[in-house]
Amino acid sequence: MVSERHRSASVALVVCLMAVAAACAKGNPQTNGSTTPQARPSTTAKLRILEPTNGKIFHGASVTIPIRVALTGAKVVPATTRNIRPDQGHIHVYLDNQIAAMNFSLNGTVGNVKPGLHVLRVEFVASDHLPFDPRDFVEITIQVKA
Repeated sequence: MVSERHRSASVALVVCLMAVAAACAKGNPQTNGSTTPQARPSTTAKLRILEPTNGKIFHGASVTIPIRVALTGAKVVPATTRNIRPDQGHIHVYLDNQIAAMNFSLNGTVGNVKPGLHVLRVEFVASDHLPFDPRDFVEITIQVKA
């Protein structure tokens, strides 16, 4: 049988979890106060990876990968804002599906890349750091050999 003390603790825990969930939902930039997500804008941007090239092989136990991208139809802006424009945003760099850098320029690096086959993805995101719809990204495969 559950004691009154355990029942009270369980109710308090449920109320606390509900309050946390409600607070998180209010802070989520993809909601408008309801449970219906807001539509994301599309972008006019076209992104290309100039460096490294697809299939490039790097040598070392831990390497730094230089990244250079070309962006047409939009520009990279340094300010983070919720005033979204389809021709302004930031560059996010992912290595093996993990965010590796958030750049406010078209050049950057990803450091400490260990030996193996890796997928490098570069994405142009809106000024609020959330993706456009459809997403604007390119990806290549690189390899590091010890």
